[in-house]
Formats: sequence, C-alpha cells, structure tokens
Amino acid sequence: MKLFRSTILMLAVLGVAACSSSSSPTSPSPTTITDSSKVTIETTESTAPEGVTSTFTAEVWADNWFSLYVNGELVGEDSVSITTERSFNAETITFEATYPLTVAMVTKDFRETDSGLEYIGEPNQQMGDGGFIAQFTDTSTDEIVAVTNRDWRGLVIQTAPLNVECEKSADPDTDCQFETLDEPADWTSANFDDSSWGNATSYLADEVGVKDGYNEITWDSTAEIIWGSNLNTNNTILWRILIP
Repeated sequence: MKLFRSTILMLAVLGVAACSSSSSPTSPSPTTITDSSKVTIETTESTAPEGVTSTFTAEVWADNWFSLYVNGELVGEDSVSITTERSFNAETITFEATYPLTVAMVTKDFRETDSGLEYIGEPNQQMGDGGFIAQFTDTSTDEIVAVTNRDWRGLVIQTAPLNVECEKSADPDTDCQFETLDEPADWTSANFDDSSWGNATSYLADEVGVKDGYNEITWDSTAEIIWGSNLNTNNTILWRILIP
C-alpha cells in the first residue's frame, strides 16, 4: 500500500514539472510589475504641484470689513462699506490662483474716528469689537485647503483707544489716544518676511457675538474666529498665511 501511494506521488510531481517546463505561444504568463517607474506612477498622490492653477472659493465672515489678496493681487472685498455700522454680512468670493498661494487680508472693525469709538455722542457710545473667520476651498477637488486659525500671522496697524477710560468721554477725539502704523511695502507678496508678526488669537462665537451671515455658511470644524490680542482696541489688522 505504501509503495502504491509513493508511485502516485512521484507521477504527480513529474507531471507538474513537465507542465512548468513546457510553454505555449497562446497562453499568457502572469503579469509581474518590475519597472519601478510604473510603481511610482501608480502610487503618486493626486495633490496639486507647484505651478498648477486652480479655481478657489473663499468664504468669509467679518466684523466688520475685509479685503482679500492672493499672491499679491486683490481678488475681492466685503461688499458692505466699512462706514456702515452693524455690517456683519458673509461673503463668498471665487478666484483663480496658482499654487503655492500667499493669502493676505485686511480686516477692520468699524470706528467712527481715530478714537476707536462708535456711536459717539449717543448714550451707547462705546468701543467696538472685531473678529473674522474664513475658509478656502479648491473647487477642482472640493477640498478645504485653508481655514483661519492661530497659525495666521497678523500685524495690528490701528489701535484705539490706548487709554480705555476715555470710552465715555464727551470729547473722545481729544481725550482718546491712538496708534496708527503704515502698511509695510509689498506686504501682500509671497516674498514678504512676516516672521516678526504675531500669531492670531482665537475666540469663541459668544465672545465675538457673531450674527447676520455667520450662520449662512457651514464652517469646517477646524475653522476658528480670529483677531488680535484685544477684541476691543485692535481696529485694523493685516493678515498672512501660506497655502502650499
């Protein structure tokens, strides 16, 4: 019985060997990728390289006004004038740009004069408060490629009042002190060095008192409302961020 079983096993092995040694011109061989270039092509991620132009949408809510520059070019601004009190609208701006993107923004809180106050001469004369939030989407992939957060660098160029006790002054233009800086040259360009600028401060929606337009946009969970270190006295701020 053992001899019979061994004979069958030997014949089976010889049969496999014979089949593997023979070839047929009409039988395809199994495909094996040995060309490393093919492997690279198949595993390359579909991210946009430098120099690729895409269409983007910027969704922005600001208290009270903003303008938007991309790679040094003005691409849009708030449609409601900064001279309008209680302008809390949201905007959606579509633009084309080439990666990498240098995003630069001007944000302004409403103030009647350099005193930094609003409703001057009225019973509710007060300091205003700022805040804004934004997100940027590459429409070719429907991917959000940037949001406002504490990585943004900002430069406050108008601060008032420096002496907050003047808030209820009968003559705030005389009594309130302020500081105004010029915009740095070429600050919207990609080559500008913003390393000396401070990082943004993030705020909760209740701290800013969001309203009118804020809830019209579905904000990404990572998008933060940002402003300078003082919501009340930081009135005009320049911002920059790089989208690689």
